[in-house]
Formats: sequence, structure tokens, C-alpha cells
Amino acid sequence: MRDARGEVVYVGKAQSLRHRVRSYWQKASGPMEGHRIRAVVDRIAEVEYTMTDSVSEALLLEASLIKRYRPRFNVRLKDDKSYPYIKITMADDFPRVERTRKLVEDGSRYFGPYASASSVDESMNLVRRLFPFRTCTIDITDGERALQRPCLLYHIKRCQGPCIEAVSKADYGAQISQIELFLEGRQESVVKALSADMKAASDRTDYEAAAAARDKIRAIERTMESQKMAAFRRTELDLIGLARQDNQAAIQLFAIRNGTMIGRDVFLLDAAREAPDEEVLSSFIEQYYARATSVPTQVFVPMALPDAPDLEAFLAVRRGGPSRLRVPQRGEKRELLALATRNAGETLAREQARWLADQGKTLGALEELAEALGLPGPPMRIECYDISNVQGSDSVGSMVVFEEGKPRSGEYRRFRIKTVVGANDFASHQEVLRRRFRRARTGEEGNAEELRWAMPDLVIIDGGKGQVAAAKEVLDELGLHDLPLAGLAKEREELFLPGQSTPIVLPPTSTALYLVQRLRDEAHRFAITYHRDLRSKRQVHSAFDDLPGVGPKRRRALLRVFGSTKRVRDAPVEQIAAVPGIGPSLAARIKETLEA
Repeated sequence: MRDARGEVVYVGKAQSLRHRVRSYWQKASGPMEGHRIRAVVDRIAEVEYTMTDSVSEALLLEASLIKRYRPRFNVRLKDDKSYPYIKITMADDFPRVERTRKLVEDGSRYFGPYASASSVDESMNLVRRLFPFRTCTIDITDGERALQRPCLLYHIKRCQGPCIEAVSKADYGAQISQIELFLEGRQESVVKALSADMKAASDRTDYEAAAAARDKIRAIERTMESQKMAAFRRTELDLIGLARQDNQAAIQLFAIRNGTMIGRDVFLLDAAREAPDEEVLSSFIEQYYARATSVPTQVFVPMALPDAPDLEAFLAVRRGGPSRLRVPQRGEKRELLALATRNAGETLAREQARWLADQGKTLGALEELAEALGLPGPPMRIECYDISNVQGSDSVGSMVVFEEGKPRSGEYRRFRIKTVVGANDFASHQEVLRRRFRRARTGEEGNAEELRWAMPDLVIIDGGKGQVAAAKEVLDELGLHDLPLAGLAKEREELFLPGQSTPIVLPPTSTALYLVQRLRDEAHRFAITYHRDLRSKRQVHSAFDDLPGVGPKRRRALLRVFGSTKRVRDAPVEQIAAVPGIGPSLAARIKETLEA
């Protein structure tokens, strides 16, 4: 459902579209729900619909559209684009175990999603202590030595060294299989396999390997003891607790596999206060399990859900087998569900307190900044610009965006300076501003391009009077005479306004000063990161420009083995020739060129 500007305000599903639309004009279940439905209906200008073959497909499509458009009137997971996973790159000869925020169909195995990066780090650290695995991104092929020397992780026994052929593909694969079992919550299977390895090592008098297996078994057993829940032995279930406050909701999820709690995460949601609890729970189940890598046979919820049959069909498709929604009435499952609900309430209370404190400080800083600069109101959208170069080379510009005092990293932009030669901050700022604000003026109102380049309430330039004057010239040229503009000088943290020779000095303890400093620092960080990327790419490639017969693929192979041109020059011809794709004759020419 779209409004007059074309923005998606609500996404829903229905087995009968006619009945669903008619229900919006019938008596709602309560006054709050009726108010919410009227608020949606009043904004609808257009309805688009897509037909699917099954309820499961409809639920998956709905979750995908909510994630994509983030409609105002839907219940949605906060920041749901960035929930982390643990990824095992199964397509590699020697798989890596790494943290990722993207689900890609590349043959990898994913575990998650986790509620936070700290949850992933805790699991990764535990796995790394028990099972050494590689984290590097170099290409390692079975039967080929990728490096001449291993890295530090091999020496501290956190990697088995597949890069130097210190471990076979089969032995490394067995270790990865144990990591998979451990992350699935099947620690008992891991202990059995390690016990067999320990006995086999002891029988062949390899007591060092037997002791290592014994230590792993003890560490896993200690972990299992702290997570053991005897009441749920040989069961596979998730328990979901819910807490609500104003327009926020918190979900506490306990994941239990074979009597062991393998995960306990809290997820925050945006949920209109008029939305009933049943809708919030249904929306969470739909959005979470649409991306979850593990779906249990049972999901325990605190209340009966009207669309439970549809959700069960959806879960069954995601799991590849039956999965049921249950409402526990008594016993330990009911007690644990109450514990999950209390946990969700505590988390929501902390989040509310933190949010209110941050909101109060941020609004105060914006009001203080508006008063200092003589703005008509608090600048809810601020853009800050910076230029970075070294003696005029690889000059780049950055644009960072803060909305309501908070960074909107998805709207950051970076610019490679094209028309300015040498180190000219004034002209570089003018090029960046000209390119940015021409974008804002070319889009039609309401379309996606215009929304991505929305006009700011305040523009801040990293610099003093000269940079501000140059920026003002461009804004006047584009007809943006009334757009507020200021420059922040680094030396004394002074704010310069166009046409004013006397700077504005904010008090050292001013929250407005902290805000503009943060803006300036973020713009500088974003610019210098891009500048360093460009410099590193140019330097790495130019070092091999004169090598005969060496293209990008051979260049990467040489760098992977030797690390630098100096080491290539110092290496014997036979060692260079051993690099895949080089050969004796090419190695001799490379050696001769570098020594010359």
C-alpha cells in the first residue's frame, strides 16, 4: 500500500484480497486498533498486489518487502539488515570460519542470525579456543603450498597451517565437521568423536594428541554443564518471550537443542502501540525465521496466534519437516517462558532509558546549535563535507549525513575529484558541492533518487572563511541562497558563517560543540579511508607495472607468496618459478627486470 508520494506505508498478506480490504471499513477489535487502521487507510493512494502459490511463499515475500521498504505501519525488526551470522565457507578446499552480515548462496554454511556482534564474538572465541581454523582470505588449494612461511596464528596454535601444507584436507575437514556440530548445539556428538580420537591417539602412543583431545573434552563439558537443561533433553525448541513499551517491543529468544541452551538473544522491534501482541509475535516469527539457519521442531510462544496454521506451514517449509507453535500452560516450559518474558522486559526498560537519555541530549544539542547559528529551528538533517589528499594526488571528498543528531551511514557519499589539479581545497569543495546539489535538483519529488539526496537543514564544511566563501559561491550559483552553511575550523574549533568575519565560538562543554566535532571527525575519517584505499591500489599495481608478462593474475600470485617486490627481487629464480603460472623463463625475466 503506497501513499501519494509513492512510499510504501504498509505490507500485508491475505488469502482473499476482497475480504481483507473490506475488513478495514468494518468494526475493529478495539479503539486503538481502529485508530491504527484508519491512519493507514487515510494515507493509501495506491494498492499493488502479487499472487503467490502458497501461504509460505506469501509469508516469505511479506518478510522480504518489510525488510526492503521498512513501512511505517508494519511491525519490523530494528536494523534487520545488519544482524550477524557465523559463516563456514564450505566451497573452499580448506573452509574459513568468519563473521558476516550477508547471506549469499555460495555453498557456505550459515549459523544465526545473532542479535548482536558481541553474541557472535562470544561464540567465535569459544570455537576458536577449541578448534583451530583459518581466518585468512588467501587462496589455498589442496596439494599446493600457498605461502613460504605461516602467520602468527599457526605458531600460537590457533590455525592448523593449511597454507604450508601442515594439515591434510581430510583432517582439516574433520575439524570443520566438529565445529558444525558444536554450533548446531550437538556438543555430545563432538565429545563422542573427541573421545574416540583420544583413545586412538593413546593406542598409538601419541600422548600429546591424546592430551589435547582430553582438554577439549573437558572444556566442552564445562560449557555443557553451564547450559544444561535436563527437562528438555533430546528436544529441539525455541522459546519466545515478549515485552511492549510505547512504540517498541523486545523479543527474548531461547534456543534449546538436545537439552542445551545454545543461544539466548534479545531482538528489538518497531511496533505501533496500537498493534496487538499477536501481530507483533507473528511478524517477528515471520521475519526472524525467514532468515534463520536453524528452525526447530517446536516454537513456544506466550499466547495463541490467530494465523498459527499459516505460520506452521511456513516454518515447515523453512525446516524441511513439521514444526509446531505451542503455548505452554504449566510446568518447566511455562516457567522458562516467563523467564524469557522478564528478560525481554528488562532489556526493553534499559533500551528505553538509554534512548530517552540520548534523545534528550541530542535534541538539546540541535537546539543549542540552531540558536548559535541563528537557524529557524533545530537542523534535523545535517551534512558535513571534507577533502583528503597528499600533495594534490588522489584527491577525494566525503559527505556524511546526520539525522536527528545520529549518523545515517547508508546515505554517506564519497567523491573522487575529477576537475581539480593539485592541492586546492576551495576548488575541490566546490566540485563536490556542485555534484551533490545538482543531484538534488534533478529528481522529481517523491521518487527514489530525490529521497536519497534529500535537502539538508544545515551544511557544514571542514574549513574556515575561505572554504565557506567558496561553498557559498556554489550554492548561490545553484539558486540555494537560503540553505544554511557553516565552516568548522580545526585549530580553535570556530564556526564561520558566510559574510561574517567574526567566528562563533561555542563553549568548551557545549553539547552542540560535541555534535559538530563528531560530524567533522566522521567526515574526515570517511574521506581519509577512501583516499588510503585509492593510494594503496595505485601503489600495489605500479610496483609491478614494468614486469614483463605479468598481468593481474600473476601479480596477485607473486604478492600472495612473497608479499612485496623486494622479496621477489631477493628470491632465487627457482623459487620465483615455483609460483603457479610463472615458470623458469618468465621467472628469469622478472628477476632481471627487478635487479636492474
